[in-house]
Amino acid sequence: MSAETITAGAGAAGAPASGDLKAELRRRGLTDVDDTTLTRAMYSTDASIYRVVPQIVARPRHVDELDALLDASRTLGVPLTMRGAGTSIAGNAVGTGIVVDTVRHLNRVLEIDPETRTALVEPGLIHANLQKAAAPHGLRFGPDPSTHPRCTIGGMIGNNACGSRALGYGRTADNVVDLDVAYAADGDVPAQLAALVEAHLGHVRTSFGRFSRQVSGYSLEHLLPERRSLDKFLVGSEGTLAVVRRARVRLVPEVARHLVVLGYADMFEAADAVPALLAAVGQQDVSTEGSALVACEGMDARIADLVRARGGSVPQLPRGAGWLMVEVVDPELLTTVVAAAGALDHRVVTDAAEAAALWRIREDGAGLASRSLPTPAYSGWEDAAVPPAQLGAWLRDFDALLREHDLDGVPYGHFGDGCVHVRIDFKFDDGGASFRDFMTASAHKLAEYGGSLSGEHGDGRARSELLSIMYPEESVRLFGAVKAICDPANVLNPGVLVDPAPLDADLRPARPRTREGVPALRFLHDEGSFGNAVHRCTGVGKCVAATSAGVMCPSYQATREEKDSTRGRARVLQEALDGALVQGVQDPAVHEALDLCLSCKGCSSDCPTGIDMATYKSEVLHQTYSGKVRPRTHYLLGRLPQWVRMSAPVAPLSNAVMRIKPLASLARATAGIDQRRSIPTFATTTLRRSQRKAQKSAQQSAQGAGAEQAPDVWVWADSFTDHFFPRSGHAAIQVLEAAGLRVRVIEESACCGLTWVTTGQLDQARSIMERTVRTLAPYVDSGVPVIGLEPSCLATLRSDATELTADPAAARVAVGVRTFAELLTDLVGEGRVRMPDLTGTEIVAQPHCHHSSVLGWSADEKLLRDAGATLTKVAGCCGLAGNFGMEKGHYEVSVAVAETHLMPAVRANPGAVVLADGMSCRVQLADLADVETLHLAELLASRLEG
Repeated sequence: MSAETITAGAGAAGAPASGDLKAELRRRGLTDVDDTTLTRAMYSTDASIYRVVPQIVARPRHVDELDALLDASRTLGVPLTMRGAGTSIAGNAVGTGIVVDTVRHLNRVLEIDPETRTALVEPGLIHANLQKAAAPHGLRFGPDPSTHPRCTIGGMIGNNACGSRALGYGRTADNVVDLDVAYAADGDVPAQLAALVEAHLGHVRTSFGRFSRQVSGYSLEHLLPERRSLDKFLVGSEGTLAVVRRARVRLVPEVARHLVVLGYADMFEAADAVPALLAAVGQQDVSTEGSALVACEGMDARIADLVRARGGSVPQLPRGAGWLMVEVVDPELLTTVVAAAGALDHRVVTDAAEAAALWRIREDGAGLASRSLPTPAYSGWEDAAVPPAQLGAWLRDFDALLREHDLDGVPYGHFGDGCVHVRIDFKFDDGGASFRDFMTASAHKLAEYGGSLSGEHGDGRARSELLSIMYPEESVRLFGAVKAICDPANVLNPGVLVDPAPLDADLRPARPRTREGVPALRFLHDEGSFGNAVHRCTGVGKCVAATSAGVMCPSYQATREEKDSTRGRARVLQEALDGALVQGVQDPAVHEALDLCLSCKGCSSDCPTGIDMATYKSEVLHQTYSGKVRPRTHYLLGRLPQWVRMSAPVAPLSNAVMRIKPLASLARATAGIDQRRSIPTFATTTLRRSQRKAQKSAQQSAQGAGAEQAPDVWVWADSFTDHFFPRSGHAAIQVLEAAGLRVRVIEESACCGLTWVTTGQLDQARSIMERTVRTLAPYVDSGVPVIGLEPSCLATLRSDATELTADPAAARVAVGVRTFAELLTDLVGEGRVRMPDLTGTEIVAQPHCHHSSVLGWSADEKLLRDAGATLTKVAGCCGLAGNFGMEKGHYEVSVAVAETHLMPAVRANPGAVVLADGMSCRVQLADLADVETLHLAELLASRLEG
């Protein structure tokens, strides 16, 4: 324990009202404190099923402000709850008083000491950022929870987090060297705790630390005289005993690891194999750089099936319906593992990308498992653990309990440690009574195995009440005595561990939905319920990762504000529909949360639970403005295809007018466009018009030579390709005709209605979509391939068509219109098209966000790599995103989004071809980088021989 350990000042209790509390905290020097409706709604829940609205949220800028917060809490009698990334599954990070968010400011690595292999960090430091700082020294922080891209070191200390590789690296408690903490108590806390344990030595020796994942309650074994470590004891105390100011943690050498996947008939048989594996391979601390069993993880087939169903890629798995993912340091141990496994089948994964993909699926387990059953599944009974020798028997008994209570769940987790994660399809329509019955029955059954209610996530509000079932009465009394020593006023995270809140109190899913109404969209995957859709968010927080290799969530990556994350927005929408704080979707808090949503749809593919915030934003805008006057941009930018069709006959004149600066400025002001934006140039001849002439000539020739032959490919001229970038269409036709294919452009106008959708003009969007479906369906039904060239328009057909209309043809059109790359892939495979040789061509590719999230860019990527191109694929969104980046008030964020991935990639590759199929991406690159961009079709057309 650091010599800097302090105690909070004493004072008289007397809880102030919310406004008074904000003033009091400001008086004490805290500047970043927020009691707005928006913020209180966002912080009313974590990743658990509990909803507790705080009085205020504080984001301390310095550890001294932590001291001030603790002093205010004790003096005023206001509860204080520490919060890291908000990924706590048991309700550990919600509270009625002050919720303290350390991520915003207290997030630094203060020191890396390669000699002692330690790091000094602030509590809000994100795990991934510690790894990044340690990596140049060949070191890493050992424990790696599945939430490692966003969880904080302080949060890991609070819950004694472990992660997938605890067999090799240990728990957080095993990797803490020293804690600098503040207590809400006077006196010599360490001496009082030591005396308490001295008085109960026999009980502490026999009741605590019986196996590695016994982390429920307080870990009193760390206070035994022979191993006394107050620092390790405080790990896992869930913010109920002290506030962590700084932490010194152990680092270990980064070593190569080797993965084998073992297949079994089911998860029970996978669990049965664990004891033999542990006995055959053994465990050894990786920090000694010896051979070690680093990980032994269980994964259920239903999780892999869900990834496939959502269009994701799952590397080849061995036969079976349940798998163990076993990782070792010494590759020679793989033979020993396979021999001891008794598996149906196995596969040694040697490809690093495949191994990373498998671990990514495992890391997304919590979110995926919540959607792996016919109805939503929830946390609550989340991470119980038993001694590994008992794992198979426990899983069978647990499964029987689920059946007995008419429930189901998908087990997965840290099988080598005996720790099982599961999401269960609890029914909350009885107010939580059945939830209580199951939780209590499971606790009694677990006690028969000598298990722990929590194996790494803490007890929180979900399981603290059950500690009296797991532990004898003397242990529970000791917990109370510890709390009285460290926090006599009970202001630190009250309701957790000691004097617990009822486990069925404050259940978020049990709240009635009072403001849902009838949505305009069909919400096909959520039983037609907008409420069900927004409650997909379980708070796993992948959207608030320190960095993102996907599209989600571009505005959060730019601003680092919780309100601009997918999770923050979902929480506000949940509160709007069934809470008491936010008054429906028209509440200003909802619109503030949604303002910077780019409608990129990145969350629809990147979020493990399948949140689609773009769709929710459209529904909110529809409900808010239906029958009312809308913002001006909705009428102008939101109906852009309508205006460009009207102006097409005078396109040259329009372009000339827009070159006159005063008139261009007036046009921007009228349309609500930021003055720093360029206005895209209209095509003087649309794609349909130019091809109509060519086709007419071809028809005349055909009449002379006989009947005109049917085309091999139809091109759908969406509004943006037709009126702004017809050269993309001409290039696609050129590439296909060079291969001897007959190509024709669909003559009828067929707009997808995208701009109406994104601005929430859903009644009009529905009418437009129904006309488009009627237009395109005969072409799709003919069996001749139909391609679309603008990713956002094609994505609207695939993702929004069936949500807008019940016409059965919409589903056929949705899957029937294909990307240029998808068609080329088939044609190349059939030998009908030969890709140009792109060897030596350096490409920076910015996939349109809808291309990545809805259509999938894998076909494009494979074509380019197979053709020999050197490819840099840009992650994330370009930042323009349709009308978002054009509108006044969004320019700075639009540019900041571009600077997260796109602009650095372009600057780092100055001579590369910049590939961008989407109009938004092309306009953004023209505005910010003044670089020429090409559509995939244009690139290939430029490389045709002859």
